[in-house]
Amino acid sequence: MFSILLVLLIIVSVFMIGLILLQKSEGSGMSGSSAASMFGGVLTGASAGNFLTKTTAWLATIFFILCALLAIVASKSDISSRQSELRNELMQRDAAPTPTPASETESAPVSVQEPVSVPVSVN
Repeated sequence: MFSILLVLLIIVSVFMIGLILLQKSEGSGMSGSSAASMFGGVLTGASAGNFLTKTTAWLATIFFILCALLAIVASKSDISSRQSELRNELMQRDAAPTPTPASETESAPVSVQEPVSVPVSVN
């Protein structure tokens, strides 16, 4: 259910972005040339602004409804309560007792190594 709602939200978002870009701004915008050629003259003049504005309003309403539904579905499902494997591994590692440096030096025998000499040749 979550995936279906998320895909619908993405599709509505893409359509809404396209419609917003087609709308006429205070300048000439993209609506003047591309909308008329793309829809065969159907979206010219006042009818273009009316249609684009109403469609954008409907898509914005659908967008907000989908966002609310996604939030409800996510809160009710166990997606929000699942923990990743990495988080579980980190929590187990933190729960394990870690040796302190003082206890490591007391239990481990100390060995002294003699220095190694390396012959060097000079040309």
